[in-house]
Amino acid sequence: MMPRMNHRLLVAAVAFTAAPALVRAQATSASPAAAAPAPAADTIRGLPIDGIAAIVGDQIILVSEVMTAVNQARASGAKVESAADLAKLEADILERLIDAELLVQKAKDEKVEVQDGDVASAVDDQEKNIRKRFQSDAEFRAALKEAGMGTIEEWRKITGDQLRRDKMQQQVMQKLQRDGKVSAVNVSEEEIREAFEVFKQRIGPKEARVGLRQIVVATKPSEAAKKRARDKIDSLWNELQTRPEDFELMAKKYSMDGSAEMGGDLGWNRRGRMVPEFDRMMFSLNPGVVSPIVETAFGFHIIRVDRVQPAEVKARHILIRPQVDSSDERRAKELADSIVLAWRAGGSFDSLSVKFHDNASGEDKTIPEYPRSELPEPYRNALEGATLNQIVDPFPLPDPSAGVAKFVIAQVTFLDEAGAWTLNEARDRIRDQLSEERKMRRLIDNLKKQTYVSVRYDPTKQGGGNR
Repeated sequence: MMPRMNHRLLVAAVAFTAAPALVRAQATSASPAAAAPAPAADTIRGLPIDGIAAIVGDQIILVSEVMTAVNQARASGAKVESAADLAKLEADILERLIDAELLVQKAKDEKVEVQDGDVASAVDDQEKNIRKRFQSDAEFRAALKEAGMGTIEEWRKITGDQLRRDKMQQQVMQKLQRDGKVSAVNVSEEEIREAFEVFKQRIGPKEARVGLRQIVVATKPSEAAKKRARDKIDSLWNELQTRPEDFELMAKKYSMDGSAEMGGDLGWNRRGRMVPEFDRMMFSLNPGVVSPIVETAFGFHIIRVDRVQPAEVKARHILIRPQVDSSDERRAKELADSIVLAWRAGGSFDSLSVKFHDNASGEDKTIPEYPRSELPEPYRNALEGATLNQIVDPFPLPDPSAGVAKFVIAQVTFLDEAGAWTLNEARDRIRDQLSEERKMRRLIDNLKKQTYVSVRYDPTKQGGGNR
């Protein structure tokens, strides 16, 4: 289970989107534009000039926006040990905000559009992921309030607005590359060698990494347990035929997954995101209609679509899982033992994985390489001392949703011990990074030449940012 987050970490995880990843790596390579003096009485949209950090085209960036992003950066771990450090952080973030605004305006010029459903779905995903880190809805709401974000609705609007801007920046860069408007940038071997020392300092020592391929065997319910679950979902479905307006209440009371707390809300979904049986039914329903019962690897579902837009639907469900117990777990372990014997005897991984891997588990069949320190504890323990190409004995992996374990059979496909980076190991990463940074920097510099940009805020003249 993920550790609980305090309100500072909530700020960092939820709200620090003012400097998108696409732009973030570029900002330090360019100095802020020179501040332009202006009469004290100058106003834009009724705001006094001393509240404006910069003007980009016909848009303004407020000092308060810069301060908010600075506080979020510090909550995320940015080190500030002096007034000079704080002034530099403010200047860097202001430059990032300017770069981001330039890209957003370019996206509008290029008619780049972000679908409302894409934004809503991304916000839903963020909210679900963050909620998992709190023990209750009340704890989540309290952390939002402590972080200064007010209500969940306010957080969703702020997050949605920024996600839309992020997606616009990403998509305009992709479009310009497709259209041949962003030229490739060559990186020489000498430049890679020069960047190597900086790379080592920034990345730090190389972590031990491991790659594997695996077959995950689920603990499956007995036929008797499946019948009991089917009887229960049949009963709920019959009740909904006479009281369809109770769908959300019934989902909160009976649904056996994380969506129950939100009345079964699954957010916006595109085709192919859910398992096929669920997907087909969800996209065949008209809004407000209660579906027939659908069986998937997760259990039995009743689905209701709330809203529809092109290529997306917003749906709810009620899930009843067949109960599993220790006898089902023993049966899964015996199956895993037989699979490992077949694999070691020369059986094909592809054939065995097609037949036995539990795709509903969400576990990938192949993991090319992964930091050992970030592996879940069951993996770290099972792979300790394993050698290249070894097929390890089946080991249990807790399945909190089912209350029992599933079993993993894994083969080590890659091993790299911790230590210092070599130039050969880092060369491709450095080349790609330098190339992307320079393409982005060139694009933004060209946009600055074509757009009115006036920086009105100088952190070095504000007492090092101590306001």
